[in-house]
Amino acid sequence: MAGRAGGVSGVSGARRRAVLCLALVLALLCGTAALAGCGRTGGPSTGSGTTGLAIQRMLDRRADALLDRDAEGFLAAADPRATGYREQQRRVFRNLADVPLGGWHYRLVRTGGFEPAAGEGRRIAAEVRLRYRLEGYDTAPVESVQRLTVSQRDGRWYVAAEDPRSPDGTVAARQLWDQGEVAVVRGSRSLVLGTGQDARRLREIARTADRAVPSVDDAWRGRWAGRVVVFVPGSLEGMGELLGAPAAGYRGIAAVTTGEAGGAGRAPADRVIVNPEAYGVLGETGRRVVLTHETAHVATRAATSSATPLWLSEGFADWAGYRGTGRTAREIASELSREAAAGRLPRALPRDADFGFGGGNRLAVAYEGGWLACRMVADRWGEARLRQLYRAAGAQEARDGAVDRALREVLGVGLGEFTARWRAYAAEQLGSVS
Repeated sequence: MAGRAGGVSGVSGARRRAVLCLALVLALLCGTAALAGCGRTGGPSTGSGTTGLAIQRMLDRRADALLDRDAEGFLAAADPRATGYREQQRRVFRNLADVPLGGWHYRLVRTGGFEPAAGEGRRIAAEVRLRYRLEGYDTAPVESVQRLTVSQRDGRWYVAAEDPRSPDGTVAARQLWDQGEVAVVRGSRSLVLGTGQDARRLREIARTADRAVPSVDDAWRGRWAGRVVVFVPGSLEGMGELLGAPAAGYRGIAAVTTGEAGGAGRAPADRVIVNPEAYGVLGETGRRVVLTHETAHVATRAATSSATPLWLSEGFADWAGYRGTGRTAREIASELSREAAAGRLPRALPRDADFGFGGGNRLAVAYEGGWLACRMVADRWGEARLRQLYRAAGAQEARDGAVDRALREVLGVGLGEFTARWRAYAAEQLGSVS
């Protein structure tokens, strides 16, 4: 789910990415079992026999050294002949100095073919899954895929290089500590990690996030971690690297949330990633709305599934963000107001495809339409029913007909009647001619 900087901020909107926030790829991790895999002990590997076991043990020693803050032990896993890679890993170790790691574990997934190493030994392509947790903030680990080249010299295995590309040739997502020294600000309900940022800005973001958490608590009224982790890269390009996507696509987006939909208690840790350029032009209200929107995605993640339509997930997040701001419907839904005034009030609720980038003002109209639908439910049926509708939609087993079933179950109306009521509500609130 992606947050946007629209409405009060005057900056163009964003979409949800289905990692969930549009599937930026963090794999679904499972509760207790996933936590067990984020400690210091190795797990099973599909590496080839004794070679795979030897590589896994080397990776285990590397992980343990990082958690123990043992620089020499960490660098001992880097190929001594790969001087450039060793220096890059030395920087990564320093960049992680203040990051509160509660777990760090590599799992060897598979190995490729054997190749002669320069001078002696062998080189193997290895796919590794890194799982890490932030102490005091993550209830489950975050997972990322690394594609390494490992080398054997004098009977010992080392990491010689990391391939930044995915199998399809695209650039894989990077970690924040790959971009530079990580500054850490601990708020009362937030953890903000930034690179290349002024400490004052990071503290301001932490204060805003700290206010967002209780606002979301009051809007959601459900169990969740009650805290939020925010990453602030040094630039728009840095944001693109964290997401493994072209930076240009996020130019007008103030923040996005990464995470994976899942059943209660099974969703992994979320990260709110701030675009320092778009976020920086927002006023105080705009910044609060954006971070509250993104925090709402964190809170509702476990209740969100593939059956949840984007108009409901993004609309609820916007409803939580704008709730209590005193802004009118016309102020918040400015693009939809213009469409309505021109006699172009949409005849259907926003489709998931409407939340994609591009398409002129379609994205803003989609967000505003979803927000207005959720606001209508809260106004006409009550806020408790809105929360109930969200959970009911996410609990459906199949996407086809899920919204209609949830609407009938919670509000007693089908999708057709709900849509007609939504259009009438829009006309009333926006003064439209439909």
